[in-house]
Amino acid sequence: VCIHRVRSCSSIRFIKSKYVCVFDKSALKFSHQQRLLRTSAVSCGQIVQFKLSDIGEGITEVTVKEWYIKEGDSVSQFDSICEVQSDKASVTITSRYDGVIRKLHYSIDDIAFVGKPLVDIEIDASKGVASEEDVVETPPMSHEEHTHQEIKGHKTLATPAVRRLAMENNIKLSEVVGTGKDNRILKEDILNYLAKQTGAILPPSPKAEIVPPQRKAEAVPAAPKDKARKIPVPISRPIAFAGKDKTEPVTGFQKAMVKTMSAALKIPHFGYSDEIDLTQLVQLREELKPLAEIRGVKLSFMPFFIKVRHAAEPCVEYLQRFCQNLLNASHNIGVAMDTEQGLIVPNVKNVQVCSVFDIAVELNRLQSLGSAGQLGTSDLTGGTFTLSNIGTIGGTYAKPVILPPEVAIGALGKIQVLPRFNSKGEVVKAQIMNVSWSADHRIIDGATMARFSNLWKSYLENPALMLLDLK
Repeated sequence: VCIHRVRSCSSIRFIKSKYVCVFDKSALKFSHQQRLLRTSAVSCGQIVQFKLSDIGEGITEVTVKEWYIKEGDSVSQFDSICEVQSDKASVTITSRYDGVIRKLHYSIDDIAFVGKPLVDIEIDASKGVASEEDVVETPPMSHEEHTHQEIKGHKTLATPAVRRLAMENNIKLSEVVGTGKDNRILKEDILNYLAKQTGAILPPSPKAEIVPPQRKAEAVPAAPKDKARKIPVPISRPIAFAGKDKTEPVTGFQKAMVKTMSAALKIPHFGYSDEIDLTQLVQLREELKPLAEIRGVKLSFMPFFIKVRHAAEPCVEYLQRFCQNLLNASHNIGVAMDTEQGLIVPNVKNVQVCSVFDIAVELNRLQSLGSAGQLGTSDLTGGTFTLSNIGTIGGTYAKPVILPPEVAIGALGKIQVLPRFNSKGEVVKAQIMNVSWSADHRIIDGATMARFSNLWKSYLENPALMLLDLK
């Protein structure tokens, strides 16, 4: 049977002319209403551009800090894709689809824009396309940051850094036994597992070898008296400097600082300074510090400073008639922190209902997240007053800059042992700390600031008085 006879059947279709089929004559007898050749389309994956959605707070661009996946990896819904940092907080972007990563649109430290594609994901076309909205996972309020990863029907707890270490070494987290809380996999667990697989012994951290200094007689031997010392004459050479100037973009928290400090220039600052005798508070902290360590909390002086700031709130009632910011029932005290990402100011929420120990617990959490760059937007917004403990680095006095829309800020100097006179006129050893206040002079006058500072000072110098007013 020739090709032209097959084509005479109206229901028979050929995709390509190179296919030649031989049919029996009887088969063509009923071919007018039957399809003898069928072709089935192979279902291919559909490429979806996963766009960076609006993460709130008016943020239009973020910096990509870390990728948790690479091209060719398979992801499921709610799996972490990357960590991005805005000028206000760090957030983790999670997947909306089940599929395979085909393209990463940005590299580390690139600027990603809201509404633009972040990654390309190949999904199963038979399952349809899900919503185009990205999933933004803010850091949880727990004391220890962790992420969940579904592996073979059970959840494995591990931080993004641990997951990345396992991925770089081709280690499945399901095969590693976690020794942390709730079987959380730690970095040490990955290293120990890797050592067992390779048979390597992890070397101890190198220590610098201490070489005793040589004696002067051994270091410089005495020159013979009969030989004159020859003084070498230096050869003058032109100084060549190959360095070039370069421009670095301002991103992340530094960009937020530029914006905030530019707004602070519009505020007329009023300064007030004083010194505080913390001798009794130092003794009290030394007594309470071991008890806090038993509970697993590091107790510094800052929880006392924050709580006393709340106790002195009656002196600021005058401001409530003029400043809308202070009408808030919550007292959210911000604490300036120096991190690798720059200056950040998270705040302790609702100090008015927290004990000194509660504040210490929250400060420990904020410091841990701040060091890891994992502070969320809720931790960095909503502050009503700020304290900056510049004394941990050095210095006694400062001129702090107000953080809008707040109206006051305090800078705490380092604690020094200085001689002072007691009530009997005797010279005693005192623990002295200097404090520097800055206030918005459009709202706060000097007398109000001085009264507030005096009450705050009296509570710190006599910690027992706090028992009468603290709630």
